[in-house]
Amino acid sequence: MNAVRQTTLGDDVTLSGVGVHSGKMAQMHLSPAEADSGIVFFRKDTNQSVRACRGAVRGSDLATVLRDSNGPAVSTVEHLLACFAGLGVDNARVEIDGPEVPILDGSAGDFVAAVDEAGIVETGHARRYLRVLKPIRVETETGFGELVPYDMGFRLEVEIDFDHAAIGRQRFAATMSPEVFRKELAAARTFGFVSDVERLWQAGYALGASLDNTICLGDEGVINTTGLRYADEFVRHKALDAIGDLAIGGLPLLARYRSYRGGHKLNFAVVDALLSDRSAYEIVEARIPARRTVSSNAGLIAVAVPAYAPEL
Repeated sequence: MNAVRQTTLGDDVTLSGVGVHSGKMAQMHLSPAEADSGIVFFRKDTNQSVRACRGAVRGSDLATVLRDSNGPAVSTVEHLLACFAGLGVDNARVEIDGPEVPILDGSAGDFVAAVDEAGIVETGHARRYLRVLKPIRVETETGFGELVPYDMGFRLEVEIDFDHAAIGRQRFAATMSPEVFRKELAAARTFGFVSDVERLWQAGYALGASLDNTICLGDEGVINTTGLRYADEFVRHKALDAIGDLAIGGLPLLARYRSYRGGHKLNFAVVDALLSDRSAYEIVEARIPARRTVSSNAGLIAVAVPAYAPEL
């Protein structure tokens, strides 16, 4: 069921932790924000502000990096954005005193707990959606990602295929809702291979990674003594990442997203391709009923908002 009104947080809440790539500690405050403001990150240590949108993305290889005109602002935003999108939070202010969103336990679970503590409240403004009108597909040498029309909400179909006995080929598919996100995806953790550690360190990545925030895979399988939270936790985390990456579009999607052997870079490439083709999408707004009725009967109307194209 698609929500009619935009939402924001009901109160402030604070989290802190290390950045998985930078290895630097950061404290982060999540606060309510005005309707139509979206998700805005503010770096307290550099006095920089940047909205999570397509035009702010300056990196999408191993994490999503956002910046303003003064340079890099904040990185590894995808798990927090996945939490907001998965729970249906449209507007929030994120104040952070470091360069990277804390990885916490490697999933979105702690972010969900923080949002639950703050609460989610409706605003008086109608929610806008990004409705996909025609298929958009991006292919790589080994996989693909595509958005196709789907008016029943947002459906996710993610498939991975790793040449490792602990992973292999896994698939996750679901039409998303806050309930599905909480139960099926929020707790799925990021993962990495011990064989890649030295290369990542030399490139300046994974400096804060540990068994406390990453599923580590050696030649014999999962190294973590706690094991897996889901039998197919790997593909579930890739699905969680996809939700966060696609949130860079700026509005909730009415679409079906399919990917095979994807990742941050491919997910963002699909968003970029969609927003580069003005005939491929439209902005629709929920019709707020005069009286309080079941929101599925409220309907959606197309709205002309040139300022949203192509940046949303």
